Amino acid sequence: MLWQKDLPGANVVIRGARVLDPAEGIDARLEVRIDDGTIAEVAERVDANEHRVVEAEGLVLAPAFVDPHVHLRTPGREDEETLASGTAAAAAGGYCAILAMPNTDPVVDSAATLGALVDAARREAEVPVGFLAAITRGQRGEELTEMGELADTGAVAFSDDGVPVASAGLMRRALQYASSTDRALALHCEEPTLSRGGHVHEGRVAAELGFAGYPSVAESVAVERDLALAGYERGRVHVLHLSAAASVEALRRAREAGVAASGEATPHHLVLTDDAVRSLDPNVKMNPPLRAEQDRLTLLDALRDGTIEAIATDHAPHAAHEKDVPFEAAPFGVTGLETALAALYTHLVGPGLLSLETLLERMSAGPARIFGLERPRVAAGACANLVLLDLEREWTVGEQPFRSRSGNSWLLGSTLTGAVQMTLAGGKVAFE
Repeated sequence: MLWQKDLPGANVVIRGARVLDPAEGIDARLEVRIDDGTIAEVAERVDANEHRVVEAEGLVLAPAFVDPHVHLRTPGREDEETLASGTAAAAAGGYCAILAMPNTDPVVDSAATLGALVDAARREAEVPVGFLAAITRGQRGEELTEMGELADTGAVAFSDDGVPVASAGLMRRALQYASSTDRALALHCEEPTLSRGGHVHEGRVAAELGFAGYPSVAESVAVERDLALAGYERGRVHVLHLSAAASVEALRRAREAGVAASGEATPHHLVLTDDAVRSLDPNVKMNPPLRAEQDRLTLLDALRDGTIEAIATDHAPHAAHEKDVPFEAAPFGVTGLETALAALYTHLVGPGLLSLETLLERMSAGPARIFGLERPRVAAGACANLVLLDLEREWTVGEQPFRSRSGNSWLLGSTLTGAVQMTLAGGKVAFE
């Protein structure tokens, strides 16, 4: 279900690093030997066997990251992102696998379109990439796609991300059909009659700035509806980009009741609130919008206790001219692949709000588990999907060119702590 270009496997020994794999229960200074892309040995001392040796004193070696929510803009908007540029950005951010959303032009709603993407990934992708297919044809919310054929072609899951499936009846049928493919529905939960025309979270900041509000209930009522349908149909759903406290509580209740449901949060929703909108910077405009402090704290609590199992960037590149407009006219969306680790380490781990172990698990094992992907791990016999981190290094966002084709980052000009030194993805050195 994941594809990347065919390159030789790495022959590398990594020495001196603190090896930290929360899912494997490893936190020790160890050496790791990689033979032809496979981890051959993890021990206090390994034989280099004429391999290249990477001296990693003072660095952290961990399972590389998995991003379950990326927009690669291809086909149709290759000026904003391509398979090559998006996966290069992912490698630079420490990711060994990403999943791409289907709201492209044309929409990924047919086996022909999906098959063309798979072929392109085999030629161009720097890290393994999987593709979600649309729930409805053209993402118009009127007719289901041929999910069985799409699953056979390689679709990892199904989503109409960017727009909600407004019809409850169609969502019920989608759950029934998806269950026969053993694929999850990844849901953009939004009630459009409540959110319509909203640019920012409905609250004090919106009122002070005179912006139309996008209320949190526009998300939470849709989350509750879709979780109720999933429970009734015994379907499997993943709730995309959670932003509201009430949505989190609905997910928690559903999971406790046995519904097969998971959820994700983005770095920007975990770090920022709608106070950031006072800057009028279009790079802090996203859907769902930044919300109130209580919403942010609830997301963070849910990340800690495992109600939210995954951190996803919702990497959404836009051309410079699209964002270089007044706030109300700008499109929703921000980039995130190259900054996620540093942003979360700086703003959450550094201040003691989140443990490093939890951060690494929610960026790696958590999303892999949700979508049934091979879990990145530091263990003999595993494919080398590893990231080497310098958690002391400071850097300023935007001083060096992004590998992404778009620079609409909410962090431009910010000084962050924590940098990716090397990424091994699919057994290959993808970045250093």
